[in-house]
Amino acid sequence: MHRSYQPLKPVTNRYLQQRWEQNNFDDHRRKVSSALPVVDNKGMRTPAHVQLKLKKLQLQDERLSIIDRDNRLLASRLADIVCSKGVVDHRNQYHLRSLNADRRREELLLVSRQNQAIYQRITSRQSEYRRQLWLDDWEKAERRRDDISRYPRGLAEKQRSNRKVKFAAVEGSERSTSCSTTDTDRTDRQTLEPLK
Repeated sequence: MHRSYQPLKPVTNRYLQQRWEQNNFDDHRRKVSSALPVVDNKGMRTPAHVQLKLKKLQLQDERLSIIDRDNRLLASRLADIVCSKGVVDHRNQYHLRSLNADRRREELLLVSRQNQAIYQRITSRQSEYRRQLWLDDWEKAERRRDDISRYPRGLAEKQRSNRKVKFAAVEGSERSTSCSTTDTDRTDRQTLEPLK
């Protein structure tokens, strides 16, 4: 009894009520499966100019025409090579030439003229240094220093030049050196002693 159909409301015939409710349910499921959305969510249609892309087709045609022209030129050159007797034209008869050589030459001439003008100005200018005045000042300063100093300059050099050193002869394994002083050394020593 528990497996039999149990309607929600009291009915006279449960079997008929089950069939009617099943038919209603099937109609409902069919309507639900065939129902269309109320809101259009398909999105925008793609424009025709985006789908077709005429510019891309034009560029592709131009590229293909360039390739075709290059192929024809290459084929004609190959045909010329096949028809010739093996002579190769590999020498270029033109010389490389810069497009801005004239402008660079003008700039070089301008710079050389400016350098020449600077050189002329430098060489024609008189020196502002007075070398003779410097030498005269130096001689005055030396004379004053010699006048002020106790011992005159240059005396030590004179003494060193007058000294003579003699070495004794070497006897056996002994080596002895002796230094003898001359009369001029004695006189120099007397002049170097301080005055009292």
